[in-house]
Amino acid sequence: MNVKTAVTRIVRNTLFAAPLLLAPALSGVVLQDTVLAKQISSGVAVAQDDKAKPQHNTRKTPALRENVYKKLAEVQVFTDAGDWNGALKELNELKGDTGKWNGYEMAQLWNYYGFVYYSLERYDDALRAYERVVANPDDIPVGLETATLYTMAQLAFIQEDYPKAIDMLTRWMNMSPIVGADAYVLRGQAYYSLNNFDKALPDINWAVNDYESKGKVPKENWFALQRAIYYEKGDNKKVVQILEKLVKHYPKASYWRQLGGMYGAVNREKDQLHALEAAYLMGAVTNEKELLNIAYLFLGEEAPYKAAKIIDKGIKDKRIEPTSKNLETLAAAWRMAQEVKKSLPEMEKAAAKSDNGDLYARLAGIYLDNDMFDKCIDAGEVALKRKGIKREDQLQIVLGMAHVNKKQYDSAIRAFKKAAEDKRSAKFARQWIQYAESEREREKQLALD
Repeated sequence: MNVKTAVTRIVRNTLFAAPLLLAPALSGVVLQDTVLAKQISSGVAVAQDDKAKPQHNTRKTPALRENVYKKLAEVQVFTDAGDWNGALKELNELKGDTGKWNGYEMAQLWNYYGFVYYSLERYDDALRAYERVVANPDDIPVGLETATLYTMAQLAFIQEDYPKAIDMLTRWMNMSPIVGADAYVLRGQAYYSLNNFDKALPDINWAVNDYESKGKVPKENWFALQRAIYYEKGDNKKVVQILEKLVKHYPKASYWRQLGGMYGAVNREKDQLHALEAAYLMGAVTNEKELLNIAYLFLGEEAPYKAAKIIDKGIKDKRIEPTSKNLETLAAAWRMAQEVKKSLPEMEKAAAKSDNGDLYARLAGIYLDNDMFDKCIDAGEVALKRKGIKREDQLQIVLGMAHVNKKQYDSAIRAFKKAAEDKRSAKFARQWIQYAESEREREKQLALD
């Protein structure tokens, strides 16, 4: 398989890992202590979400009266205890006695409903409750409105209603004097989920650049989202740059593996090999295709010993199937690494598993190179019986040379004559015929003397 194609497939299958790590930041519980109660009753905006900062401008809103505050405080007893069903029952009873409540007091009631519904994982109901909170914005402080909009955005995201999430976030951004990087990431994720990469990219870039400009390391999932968007846009060089940051700040084996694949996509083969080797050493490369790809890369970089070690271990670990082709590659790697004793057994196994005689023909040549003439002749004969030999003329020359070394000149001459029938080997074969004939005559003369 083409190494570049295979590695690109690896990258495509593993690249998109941008999980949502944000939980809804609820505007939530508003009656935590007396100080907070006084803030609310005086109309001061309080933001429970650290991403929704207090507004500089204020609104003149209705007051939260003491008797209403006390009733809501009874609900908070249940929420503080985590008794969400009890809180909901209390809210339902309380709702029947709200005929004279002003707009701000009703907003606080629905704020509680939203918080309780969220805690019960009734997200549709929670979102509808928060919509009631901001239905009449003139009745509530700006801080409560902005905090609620942000909460609604996150709830919409949880429900995969990305257009609504984007709308709520944009409204919140337009109102809030300070917008943190997390909000841009959330909106970027929403755009990404809608495959709107052109709008997702500026948001995630803003967040990453904001952190980096302050000397801070962006969060891992921010890089993941940024990387995925650039990949979708086909900007492989940017993907490489982001993955280089990931392996530096979050050195996981999977990132090294992906980086190796992307180096291949931008034709940085040496860097590709180094990254994939790092992933391999960290245990992230485990399947046959990937292991063989790394081995082939090592062979291409003239490092056959490392290639052989990877294939050998893969076979022993039962991650690489000991097929004839894989065993042949292993044998070739050992041989290139000058490990003949390790190469021969693998080539023998490869030949035994082959469907034709070609590997036996090659095995005969290896035997000849190592002065194993009897085995050379045996392997050659098996090759001829199995057929399917790519260059029978070359095999006949190998057999002839083996016979010459065994002083079997008649057999050698027959083999060389068969080789001479092929124009590609004719000249070389005739030279060997002359040599074999002269040696045969020399031997006869020595016997007569």
